[in-house]
Amino acid sequence: MSRQATNLRDRIHDLAVRARQASRLCAEISTRDKDAWLQRAAERLEAARERIREANDRDLREAEAKGVAGPLVKRLELGDSKWRDMLAGLGDVAALPDPVGRIESMSVRPNGLRVGRMRIPLGVIGIIYESRPNVTVDAAALCVKAGNAVILRGGSESIHSNLALAEELRAAARETGVPEDAIAIVSTTDREAIDHLLREDANVDLIIPRGGPGLIRKVTENSRIPVIQHDAGVCHVFIDASADPEMAKRIVVDSKLRQMAVCNGLETLLVHLDAARTVLPNVLKALHEEGVEVRGDERTCEIFGDAVAARESDWSEEFLGPILAVRVVDSLDAAVEHIRRYGSDHTEIIVTEHYGSAQEFLRRVNSSTVGVNCSTAFADGYRLGLGAEIGISTSRLHAYGPMGLEDLTTRKFVLYGDGQLRE
Repeated sequence: MSRQATNLRDRIHDLAVRARQASRLCAEISTRDKDAWLQRAAERLEAARERIREANDRDLREAEAKGVAGPLVKRLELGDSKWRDMLAGLGDVAALPDPVGRIESMSVRPNGLRVGRMRIPLGVIGIIYESRPNVTVDAAALCVKAGNAVILRGGSESIHSNLALAEELRAAARETGVPEDAIAIVSTTDREAIDHLLREDANVDLIIPRGGPGLIRKVTENSRIPVIQHDAGVCHVFIDASADPEMAKRIVVDSKLRQMAVCNGLETLLVHLDAARTVLPNVLKALHEEGVEVRGDERTCEIFGDAVAARESDWSEEFLGPILAVRVVDSLDAAVEHIRRYGSDHTEIIVTEHYGSAQEFLRRVNSSTVGVNCSTAFADGYRLGLGAEIGISTSRLHAYGPMGLEDLTTRKFVLYGDGQLRE
């Protein structure tokens, strides 16, 4: 190993060791002090907004010059709306009940021994993410509120934004008694830093990757540390035979057009055969007028002349842009089968006026978020009342779906006795 590689390994190891030490202190910090840090972090970020915006603009210029894909550039921008949501998320997390120390599932054994489960922090959590500098703030807020330390490794395309944000978060920690190293950031863009971090199993308890399939695969295949992964967001809306046409159009349009470069955006539309000719033309016309390319099966192409023939690969594609795959299906059974075959366990919605169909869809489709008569865009921790989210898990251990505070804790058994012996 070269001297440069050895130095990088040692730097990552030192970062992880300091995060481990900080996590032990963070686990014992009062709710009041954690909330004070969240409040001070919001104040410091707002005061430093212009400097952070300049760093973000630099990232955007460099990303465009390097030819970074459009969806990634879009996720990189800290626009006014994203900035407001990011700061509001800090306040929302502060307002959430602190799960640490809460005792649940208390029961009494036949010998009088009381047995419960107490929520405790996971320890040190490594977040490896692409673009999206707001993840720096969201992840730090949730991890620290849940009593953990966090190691943040953002993508090279957002390095200036991430460093500027982390500087304010760490400064707020110094001012409020939170261990500064509870918010650790990998300051190098060297990709080997990820490899070294994934070997720190003695100091890091969990890795959460957020990004494209390449990043997820790299982390999953190389990590010595447990990984909660988020596969692609191949989200579906199924328009049932009984669907209200106007509601169906509004839901599909919002699910697809609200933000196309996000994992909860609509990628495949399924339509019951009995609703296809009455509902589908208006829905697809509205999307087509907004520049969305419709890739349809044979029946879709017959109904909507501007559609192009879909390829087999389109049914499992996360387009993250103005393309929508559309299939007409014969039944709810066929819709469920399609989702099971091509979906990524992210988000699926049924539009229906039939109670039985709604309940059957909810019961049979086991993606991480399943809904009735609403947009796929609600598959988001902020919108689901989590304050913010650390990510969306599409693997079922140890969390599933948008992950909030409780998902960043585990539970230990606690025993209350009055002299019981095992005899």
